[in-house]
Order: sequence, then structure tokens, then C-alpha cells
Amino acid sequence: MLIDKYVPSFHFRERHTLEISAQASDVLRAAINYQPDNDPIIRAAIFIREFPNKIIDRIKGNLLPARRPFSLRNFTLLEHLEDREVVLGLAGRFWQADYGQVPLQDSEDFMRFNAHGAAKLALNFSVECLGNNRTRLATETRICCLDAEAKRKFTPYWYLIRPVSGLIRQKMLGSIGRTVTVS
Repeated sequence: MLIDKYVPSFHFRERHTLEISAQASDVLRAAINYQPDNDPIIRAAIFIREFPNKIIDRIKGNLLPARRPFSLRNFTLLEHLEDREVVLGLAGRFWQADYGQVPLQDSEDFMRFNAHGAAKLALNFSVECLGNNRTRLATETRICCLDAEAKRKFTPYWYLIRPVSGLIRQKMLGSIGRTVTVS
């Protein structure tokens, strides 16, 4: 799997799957184009996650326009193996109120990233043909903490967000499954 290339060893992992009645190429295309903006549960979860940052901005008197809510658009495309898998990445200090995200231009930036006290996250969507026009869509998230400090800070954050993160992944898969038309 391509995700193994980007995060072969990890400290935290989450994987979800869904079987869909559609061609694998159609399923992966729907996954790549998925945007969770219209899902009220996902929007609420992101609003709650970003609430501390809004309070901090208000306390600091930040009058700049509000940032766009966190979404898949924050991720950097690392690699796309046509009709099989796509891998997206993030790097930074995700436990910080502002996500502590470090901008990445491409997969080379992701591979080189090695900042003290930070982590790398890879998220993939992969498809497996099951026959009879059935496809298994999977999403996996892997987080590698780059040092002990990052692991110490990320661990409580992970256990706090893990249930919501799992719910979001399941909602994503369900939505993707509903958008794919049977060929």
C-alpha cells in the first residue's frame, strides 16, 4: 500500500471500511472528490474542535477574517495510484488550538519533515475489487510522532478526539458510498 511508503511505522492508527456496489475506479474517484462541508455532524465536530482557537483569537483581539474550517483541503496530496489508492498528508503539532499545521508543498516536503516536537499524519483511501461489481473502500489514518515530546503531547489529544475521528471517517465512507452510482 502507498501509505506504507509515507508512514511505515506509526504510534496511532485508525482504519475503517465499507463495501459498496460500484466499480472500484468510480469509488476511488468519489473518495478523492469528497468534501464533508454539507454534513452537519462533521461540521459540528469541527466547530467544537476549533472553538478554543476562536476564543484565543477573540482574547488577542484578532480582527482578521475567520479562517476556513479545517477540512480535507488542509491536506497535501502525497501520491495517487490510479484506481487503487490516494494518500494525503499533514505535518505539525495537531494538538495545538490552531492545529499547528506546517505547510507542505508536496510528498518530498512530507518525507523531509522532521521538526522537533511534531508529528506526521497520512490518510489514505484505497479500493479493493471484490467481484460482482462490489468494491471495498477503506480509509486509514496513521500518525507518527517524531520524538518523545510529540508523543507525550499527542497521546491525550488522540484519546480525546479518537471517538469523534472514527465517527467522521464512518460518515465520510457512508457519504462516499451514497454518491457512487452503479455502472
